Amino acid sequence: MVSICTTERLKTRHGSGLTCRRCSRRYSSPDTISCQSSTSPARLSGRPDDQSKPQRQDTYIRALQRYRPEVEVYFGHFLTNRVRMPLVRPVGNQRTAQVIKTEEKGSDVNLAVHLLNDGWLDAYDCAVVVSNDSDIAESMRLVKDQHGKRIGLITPGTRSQSRQLLAHADFARRIRSNALRRSQLPDPIPDTTIRKPPRW
Repeated sequence: MVSICTTERLKTRHGSGLTCRRCSRRYSSPDTISCQSSTSPARLSGRPDDQSKPQRQDTYIRALQRYRPEVEVYFGHFLTNRVRMPLVRPVGNQRTAQVIKTEEKGSDVNLAVHLLNDGWLDAYDCAVVVSNDSDIAESMRLVKDQHGKRIGLITPGTRSQSRQLLAHADFARRIRSNALRRSQLPDPIPDTTIRKPPRW
């Protein structure tokens, strides 16, 4: 059993209607027999310039769960606060400015907890982690050291892969644009009325 764990919001110019299971299996072992997936997105909220973000996210999650019912979703959340931060280039005596700061909370913790818990339950032989957040490194180490599980690391985008994560990965891959294009959800989702929104 291969478990795919992701917090990443994978997106291309074709949109973000992605099936993480299909994309991740392109990069995992060819001898995979069965597969389960979990994703830990943070709940989006509307912004003044885009009030429909929550509805689009709900549509994507409903589509993903209907098309791939084995996918389990564990939500994180965003915290938005007004904070005062230093300016890169002070203007006169003004050295700080009030800004809106948004932080994602809970997503990586959820991924790490389920990676560990499913390892203890012997729910998988190999876990494929789709992330580049070094906070997950300790859970990867524990799963390998205490349970002898294989762990793969898949990194989206062109960012340098985390050295801390690579230290505990048996194999590492990058998600390329053509793989993302081939991993889009069908439109509409078969046997449903769920369609891709005009924009993600």
